[in-house]
Amino acid sequence: MIHIIGVINQKGGVGKTTTALNFGSGLALKNFSTLIIDLDPQGNASTGVGLDQKERVNSIYEVLIDKISFFDAVQKTKINKLKILAATPELSGLETEIANDPEKAFVLKKKIEKNYNDITKEFNFIIIDCPPSLSLLTIMALVASRKLIVPLQAEFFALEGLSQLIKTIDRIKNRLNPNLEIEGILLTMFDKRNKLSFEVEKEAKNFFGNKVFNSKIPRNVRISEAPSHGLPVILYDPNSLGSQGYKEFINEFLDRFNETKKKVA
Repeated sequence: MIHIIGVINQKGGVGKTTTALNFGSGLALKNFSTLIIDLDPQGNASTGVGLDQKERVNSIYEVLIDKISFFDAVQKTKINKLKILAATPELSGLETEIANDPEKAFVLKKKIEKNYNDITKEFNFIIIDCPPSLSLLTIMALVASRKLIVPLQAEFFALEGLSQLIKTIDRIKNRLNPNLEIEGILLTMFDKRNKLSFEVEKEAKNFFGNKVFNSKIPRNVRISEAPSHGLPVILYDPNSLGSQGYKEFINEFLDRFNETKKKVA
């Protein structure tokens, strides 16, 4: 069984792509074969694994418009067991191109289902990096995903924006994807010196309970530097505070994941 996890927050600058990158890379380093689908036209996840624009001849865009097959667009990265379906700016025009398709919300899901047997043979996890908006691309990711990781910036307006996202997730769950669940809320840009960070954590736990991961991603300059080197921070500077935060998160996620598997079994 393939585990498809969307990393989502419609607000930009909350560490969404950084989380998707380090999450996928961390799973690969734990020996799980992982595919990142970069569904953001900005293509930052693709840049973050070292792919420049000229290396993205075959991208997720070409897959979604039926120009090439799913596996023709899958590319290797510098990290063993981590591959990517890269994004290009052309992806931003997809909504217009398929506007008249009554099944447009299911386009990505259908591509995965069409290749399901081969995908399950090759990958343990698919991580989808969603765009920072509640667009058709985001809806496609929500329809294709089974679980969601929501990075939440530990700042004043963070919870306000989250309420709109939760409403969208609930609508998708009720109408298009009854299996969709929030796996967890991950606090990012957490500053232990700032009382507000702890207040945001408290409010998040009051609202989401144990859905909030105990692990937190701190503010850390190494996290910001890593993408320019084409590496996730857990490889760029494994000993940095940012790396430690993501490693703790991945361990906590896998603990929850394994516990869930035991209950199902």
